[in-house]
Order: sequence, then structure tokens, then C-alpha cells
Amino acid sequence: MAQKIARIQDVAKEAGVSTATVSRALSNPELLTEATRDIVFAAIRSTGYRVNRAARNLRTQQAGAILVLVPNLGNPFFSQILAGISASFGNRDYSVLIADTKDHATSGKHVVDYFLDAQIDGMICLDGAISHQELQLFEDNGVSGKIVFACEWAHDVALPSVRSDNVRGAQLAVRHLYDLGHRKIAHITGPQENVLTHARREGMLAERARLELPAREEWIIRGNFSLESGRMAGERILAMNDRPTAVFCASDQVAFGLISTLTANGVRVPEDISVVGFDDIELSEFYVPALTTIRQDRRALGARAVSLLLDCIDVAHTRTDVEMEPVMVDVELIVRASAAPLVC
Repeated sequence: MAQKIARIQDVAKEAGVSTATVSRALSNPELLTEATRDIVFAAIRSTGYRVNRAARNLRTQQAGAILVLVPNLGNPFFSQILAGISASFGNRDYSVLIADTKDHATSGKHVVDYFLDAQIDGMICLDGAISHQELQLFEDNGVSGKIVFACEWAHDVALPSVRSDNVRGAQLAVRHLYDLGHRKIAHITGPQENVLTHARREGMLAERARLELPAREEWIIRGNFSLESGRMAGERILAMNDRPTAVFCASDQVAFGLISTLTANGVRVPEDISVVGFDDIELSEFYVPALTTIRQDRRALGARAVSLLLDCIDVAHTRTDVEMEPVMVDVELIVRASAAPLVC
């Protein structure tokens, strides 16, 4: 015998509330008390009630889905941002779709089609390398108002963004090495056109100038946030006649590649060269030596991006203004074993 399909009335009866309260719990849970939400969701689970998404989407004229563009899903840095995004949508009636832009499989036209075909209600973009042509395409098709940048951002584009305080993070790194007695401090950058590269380099240069540290052009080495660029930078440092005593890396993965290359060639970290990274990905604590680094609150980046995007989506209904100034998330220096006082 076929099992009876639970209706919203069955949930209301089980929970001892009105059908309006059940509907509110599903669509706007923040309007209810925690106790009421718990009762309603317990009743939903016990009755096996399932939301008819197709009917709801037709009624509300919403897709009930959000797209997240990630520049490289293979990079462990993005995992906690995605976790923050997913958790923030946990009690909301949205699905989260994820697309990797590394090989340009998802173009601006694809994104516009997702919007125009009512497959998504908004987008969080973690890729600052998205082209101005694509951004103009979003603008021309009237969808740019439902796009938020997180972590990375596009220069000279008036779209909401959530980002870590990258300038301050670089300043904290250089100051920490200075306080340990280091004066010959090198920097391995990210990709040349990346906005994070510019922000961290800006912070490094400002702090170096403020502390009146010696500056050598060869001590600023171009990288690309990868293990391989850390290895290549390590080979360049090994070949220098006047080596730095400390290195600030623009990412943890760069730091790992650097440390392994120095160690393989008999240069000890931190006894001979101190190293500081940026990001505090999960491996940083367990690397040998454990990496001193700048922690980004990646879950907060994801959560704040969701909050900002929901404001954008609601603009058409509430006519409120969305915050266009960058939302800054604090960073923190995490002191571990890869940086030590200079031994003269």
C-alpha cells in the first residue's frame, strides 16, 4: 500500500501550530523563536514532509539556487569559504551550485544564461580574474545587481565584496619578522595581475618603508600562490650571494614549496631562514616546521558573502540600498615554529 504523502497541514497538526507558522519556518525562519523553529522542524522530520520546490519557485518567481564561482576547486584554501557559504544557507530554502572557473568551463555567457533561464537567483564570485567583458555582459543583461565578490574582487567594479584585510595581514607578517630581529626580509608574491597580490605587496612595502628596512629588488620574487612557485623561489634564494634571513610568502602553499626546497639543500628553517605564510590552511599547523602564518577567517568570508548576497536579492522587493563599500574581515597572526629570532 502506498505511503501517504505528508502535507503542510500534517506538519502543523504534529507541531501544534498553524500552517502559516510552518510556512514561515520554511521561508523566513529568522522571524520565529528558536523554540518554535525546533518544534516545526522536528515535526517536518517526523512526518516526512517535503517542500514542493517547483510549486514554490513558480509562486515566488525564484529559482531557489545560488551559484558560486571558484577559481580552482583543487586549492584547499577555498574549502572553508565554501563551508561557510553552505552553512549559512543551511536553514534557508536555497541550493548551492558550485562551478570551477580554472579551465574557463563556466563563461560569462553561461552565468547570464543561468540567470535568464531562472536557474539561479544570485551568484557569489570567488574569482577576481573574471574579465571586464564578462562583467559588462552581466551589466548589459541586468544581472549584476545580484552578484557579490568574496575573498577576491575585480578592480574598478561597483559590486559588493567581502574580503580579508590583506594589507594589514602583510604588515603583521613583516612586523613579526622585524620584531624577531630580521632586517633582510624577502617577499614571494602571488600572480602579477591578482588583486590579492597587489594588496599584500602594498602592505609589505608600506611596512618595510615604515620600519626603514633595506630594500633589494631581487628580494621581491614573483610567484603564483602555488607549491611550484615556492620551489622556484627557493632556488633563486639559494643562488643569491646576499640571501635574506627571512621570507614573507603570499600564500601558505608558496611557503611549503619554499621550505621543502631550502631544507632539501641544507638550509634550515627557521635556524637559517625564517618563513611566514598567508592563509592558515589546514596543513599549516601540521607541516614541519609548523608554519607561522596570517590567518584568514575563511568561514566568516563565506558567511558574510551570503548575508550580503541575500540583501542584493531582496533589493527588488524592499528597495533598500546594498552596502557597496568592501566588507572587511579581520586577519590574525598565528605564531608557530617556522620563524625564529635572528641569530647573528
